[in-house]
Amino acid sequence: MIQPRELSSDTSPSARHFGRLLERRWRDGFFLCVGLDPEYSQIPAFLKQGTEEEAVEESYYAFCRAIVEATAESVCAFKPNLAFFEQAGPPGLKALKRLGDYLRSRFPEIPLILDAKRGDIASTNKGYVASLFDYFGGDAVTVQPYLGGEALEPYLERAEKGVFVLCRTSNPGSAELQMLSAGAEGTPLYLKVAQLAANDWNSNRNVGLVAGATYPAELAQIRAVAPDVPLLVPGVGAQGGDLEAVLKYGRDSQGYGLVINSSRGIIYAGKDENFAEAAGVAARKLAEEIKTRID
Repeated sequence: MIQPRELSSDTSPSARHFGRLLERRWRDGFFLCVGLDPEYSQIPAFLKQGTEEEAVEESYYAFCRAIVEATAESVCAFKPNLAFFEQAGPPGLKALKRLGDYLRSRFPEIPLILDAKRGDIASTNKGYVASLFDYFGGDAVTVQPYLGGEALEPYLERAEKGVFVLCRTSNPGSAELQMLSAGAEGTPLYLKVAQLAANDWNSNRNVGLVAGATYPAELAQIRAVAPDVPLLVPGVGAQGGDLEAVLKYGRDSQGYGLVINSSRGIIYAGKDENFAEAAGVAARKLAEEIKTRID
């Protein structure tokens, strides 16, 4: 059984701290993260009202808001993937901004992870930081480590924010680079990234790693070298990741440490006017399965 940690009682929106928000959700038994990946073609037609631009913005916002309301009781976090909003241009980005504002107002206890996979030279990253954290209101972000820890400093120095570094991703082609030898001992690159992220880059204790559920053996190795960092785990659900293995190998020494993401399997569980209700059922089912296996 999970034992709760001692945490600050301050949950006001003005005192948001990703790590504390996430730990409170873990303490209450929530490990599921719902990925918000709206595609205009899959949004129910009754949500598409007004001109084309209005229909895109309103339908993106209404769809995601309804999913949030239906699943909030089951999650530790929400994770919009920026690509799905960016592909719609200004209407999609306006919807994302409204969604972030709504989440902080209506569900201030649930952190928002922006799946952006950003990473560039430090000066460019300052622009990303201002956009993702200050404008869109993200509590955490996903980043790629290819330019090294120095380039990531604008994210890392925001101690109240979470920074999830891509490590061993769930896509089939990830081994092309991530399994390359990175050292005399033959350490694979993804494991070197895990070591650097957990030790060299984690002075503010705000670093996490992205480790796919589709590679449970590597997940175990990542947890061994990064015993206390949060793991954002995609691949459960539509991608066929092994939930039992994730829970066996991915939890930290306190029994926490996991943010288990499911996107398509939840948000597209229903196709008609009852889409949100179907999403709520799917989220509750998966969240309950996680709790049952942990207990």
